[in-house]
Order: sequence, then C-alpha cells, then structure tokens
Amino acid sequence: MSSPSKRRDMDVMKLMMSDYNVETINDGLNEFNVEFHGPKESLYEGGVWKIRVELPDAYPYKSPSIGFVNKIYHPNVDEMSGSVCLDVINQSWSPMFDLLNIFEVFLPQLLLYPNPSDPLNGDAASLMMKDRQQYDQKVKEYCERYAKKENITNSADEDDSADDEISEEESVSSDDDIAGHADP
Repeated sequence: MSSPSKRRDMDVMKLMMSDYNVETINDGLNEFNVEFHGPKESLYEGGVWKIRVELPDAYPYKSPSIGFVNKIYHPNVDEMSGSVCLDVINQSWSPMFDLLNIFEVFLPQLLLYPNPSDPLNGDAASLMMKDRQQYDQKVKEYCERYAKKENITNSADEDDSADDEISEEESVSSDDDIAGHADP
C-alpha cells in the first residue's frame, strides 16, 4: 500500500471515529458524505448539511473536493452546485492538513466569517454588503427550509418521491375516468 493511500485511509478512519456521521459512497474511501452542523453562535447554528467529499488519488498532496449537498445561503458557496470557495482548500492546501481540519476548523470558519469580496454566490455577497439584516434573515430562512436533519436523510430519495407523487396523481385521475365511463 502506497503512502498516500495509507494516509487517506487513516484520515477517513479518524473522521469516522470522531463525532461526525460519515457515509461512504460506492463502498470506497475516495467518496463519502459527512453530516456537518452549523457552528454555535452563528447564523447557521441549528442547521445540518450533508457535505460531499471526494479525495483525489494524490491526497493528501492534492486537496479534497468539498461541496454542500443541501442548499445553503452563503457568499462563498455556489447555491446550485454546492461548491465551496475556500482558499485553504483550493489554493493553500498542505499535506499537513487532514479531513478533521476541514470539519473542525475550515468549514466553521467559512460560515462564521463569510468573504463577500470573493463570492461564488453573487446575490448573497451583494445582499450581505448592502443589507446585513435582510441577508441574516435569508440565511435563517435557508437553514429552516433546507438544513434540517430530514433534508440530509431524504436528499438522495427526493427525486424518487417527486416521481411517485406525480404517478399517484396520474393514477387517481385515470381511476376517475374509468369509474365515470363504467356507470352511464
């Protein structure tokens, strides 16, 4: 086993042994989701997000890819893709960092101290700079709507349930048609 893969396995196991709920994807340790709670005393407190982590083959020499699965309103997180703009991950990553640093330091710092001058979400950055009270309210609305425990446990099944709802509606209307034609 090469050194990067040993390190990757060790870092993932360390994350799994901590207080974080880690869910592997495709039974490997290269892709997984982590349950992340908003930092205390922040606008995001009480919010729960599923963070998708993808480790490159060259990890820890190359930084992991990090993204929010459920929506979050933040200047440095792309609202549609969940991509994170964080210098320490994107530009100044070092093999000295590990996965616990991301969840215990880097992401909490990102949520506590947004940087509207380097945005991935221009609307959030603009609102934060122009009307902080309205920005704070929108962050809280997103937390209420998208960052609850049920949002992260059902996010993978969301598309299926929407399809089921449509098919149930269609079957109800087709049953009515049949019942209407049977009794002249």
